[in-house]
Amino acid sequence: MLRLLLGSLLGLLFAAPLALAQDGYRIQPGDTLRIEVIEDASLNREALVLPDGRVSMPLAGTVRAAGLTVTEVSRAIAGAIAPNFAAQPTVSVAVTALDPPLPPGPEPAAPTIGIYILGEIGAPGRKDLPPGTTFLQALSEAGGFTNFAADKRIQLRRRDPATGQEYVYPINYRALSRGVPITGNPTLYDGDVILVPERGLFE
Repeated sequence: MLRLLLGSLLGLLFAAPLALAQDGYRIQPGDTLRIEVIEDASLNREALVLPDGRVSMPLAGTVRAAGLTVTEVSRAIAGAIAPNFAAQPTVSVAVTALDPPLPPGPEPAAPTIGIYILGEIGAPGRKDLPPGTTFLQALSEAGGFTNFAADKRIQLRRRDPATGQEYVYPINYRALSRGVPITGNPTLYDGDVILVPERGLFE
């Protein structure tokens, strides 16, 4: 019993600094959150912060997370699901994985950069564009989407020239077109690939 008590106290001591550090962090799209509801364990889950800055949660629908701290998201989820409980539910939120930022691309050696736009797009292929061109500007050079484009699941693929590792950055163009703040409009670098996948049957 004493050993169990000491273990619990040590766990609290080590968890406190981590909680304080997380509470100062502003959640970003692409982060993964661990959500736990003490009163109903069936609601516990890992949730990805979508490109529009929201997370999906049973009984709550979608809840804004991007730009908030874990404490603020906990309160928002608790308030959203409260009508389903006899008393105010206790919700805890922790960031379990951060969205890896895209690495910088190589500096252009020429007046243009070469990017590639593939998939369900009107004019696929290599595009030679001025340095500093953004994702949305590049799309405007590609002839628009086809009728089969999954415009909520566009991928920007970039290879780190130092390590060779490829990073995939998801972009929800449909959300951007509805006025969601443009956090998903990165500047492109030489060799970047934009992939527009085919829409699924029920998308």
